[in-house]
Amino acid sequence: MWLVVAVTLLFALATGASGAPAQSWPPVLASRESYPPDVSATVERVWTDPTLSRTVRGRAARVPMDVYLAFLDAPDVTAAAARFKGFASYDIRAVDDSHYLASDGAGARGSAEVLRRQPQRVVVLSRGEHTGPFLGTITGSALTVLDLEQQRHSVNPTLVVYVYIDNPVAASVARTLVPTFGFIADRKLGEGMRVTAEVAEWAVDPSGSFCEWLAREPLGPARRDRILIVLPSCVRRAGSQALGSVQGP
Repeated sequence: MWLVVAVTLLFALATGASGAPAQSWPPVLASRESYPPDVSATVERVWTDPTLSRTVRGRAARVPMDVYLAFLDAPDVTAAAARFKGFASYDIRAVDDSHYLASDGAGARGSAEVLRRQPQRVVVLSRGEHTGPFLGTITGSALTVLDLEQQRHSVNPTLVVYVYIDNPVAASVARTLVPTFGFIADRKLGEGMRVTAEVAEWAVDPSGSFCEWLAREPLGPARRDRILIVLPSCVRRAGSQALGSVQGP
């Protein structure tokens, strides 16, 4: 899910690159009044005065667009599949269809909220903290825009992220490290898109091993169905109560 991408923002709080947008409100979002006051205030702070910003082109995924989007929209399922395959160690919990809790198992944790979904774009606001040995606990917010482009048989993602670090000392350190260590942030941000691609490609593999995993994994019906709707080959596989619930009586 978008959320494997969104949670990665939490990991990038301590490194990145600087840059501030020109507009006072993100043009990719609806009006300020469309969101709760606390959300609008956070978005405006991140957008108008970011500590860091970065643009990263992610690894292409050799899957149809609807399959890729399904895994973006079910980040908890994507993270569970990634843990099973050893792709990553993210832990993501769905609160509802737009809100998620996430951690990386290495000191970063927080929440993410989908602010806008479009056919080939997802906009997410994440708020979190990272605890490390040198700066202690760093808190911050991030606004991310993920654009997807279909090219022949693959989906190509591009991620633009704006991060606001609350701690002035940590923010200063991050800006200082940008010229030398910005590539670390790029790699971390790209990691989320790589994981999404690897899970999506596993899902369409003819071996059917993803279908077997999905049938066994203790997921709620709504979470499982979100994936199954784009994977008819999994629905056709017999012998699973979970798959039978999608096929109907």
